[in-house]
Amino acid sequence: MIDEARPDAVYVILRPQDLFDPLMWVIRQGLPAFLEKPPGITLGQTRSLAHLAQEHGVLTMVGFNRRFIPLLLECRRQVEERGPIIQAAATFYKHMVGQPQYYDGAVDLLTSDVIHCVDLLRWLCGEVQQLASDVSWHYADYPSGFNALLKFENGAAGHLLNSYVVGKRVHTFEMHARGISAFIDPDAEGRIYCENGTRESLLRTQDIAGSGEFRVYYGYTAESRHFVDCVKAGRLPMTHLGDAVKTMELVDRIYRSQI
Repeated sequence: MIDEARPDAVYVILRPQDLFDPLMWVIRQGLPAFLEKPPGITLGQTRSLAHLAQEHGVLTMVGFNRRFIPLLLECRRQVEERGPIIQAAATFYKHMVGQPQYYDGAVDLLTSDVIHCVDLLRWLCGEVQQLASDVSWHYADYPSGFNALLKFENGAAGHLLNSYVVGKRVHTFEMHARGISAFIDPDAEGRIYCENGTRESLLRTQDIAGSGEFRVYYGYTAESRHFVDCVKAGRLPMTHLGDAVKTMELVDRIYRSQI
């Protein structure tokens, strides 16, 4: 198909355990490639892919769509108008009691799913200087909870809060700077408080996105637009494989830094 169509870029959308060889092949053809998260089932795989992409001068992009959610972008803009973010939090709760891990356990939950939160904390606050984590095995024969306190190089604090054996899916974020706080549920709304609550604003997800379509208000359209624009301009996408390596390194550190 690639030989016949000679595309400008390729979306390599496969299960994580099936991704490595086809993506390696596409990169060796010199074709810009978009892939979903996780960018490999191990840090080693991701590093190998990033090295090959750099070696061949190929543009790549990993689908960390949370960075492209219009509501999160607007909340970040308003918070950072007051100064740098000094504290952030990312939560991801789900009810999977009695269920297997995703992909039949071919890749763990932190790498396959919680990585959204890990990546977003990096996007908000930068690189991590120190961290302490707790990985729990409650009600499952695999790691089912991931919590961490992170200290970033810029002095900001980050909090990762996650469990897969609790009440329901809850996926929220917080951003705090001098005199301002944002509490965000990307599925519904964001609330911004300033000056001890004397100033408050409610931002609705679909209003900020200008659309009721999930693919638009949850960032999928914008991330794909970013990839296409970068390919056309010959510019490295924001979430290229080299950047994704740093997120995977942070995932690895969470496992290695348990209290």
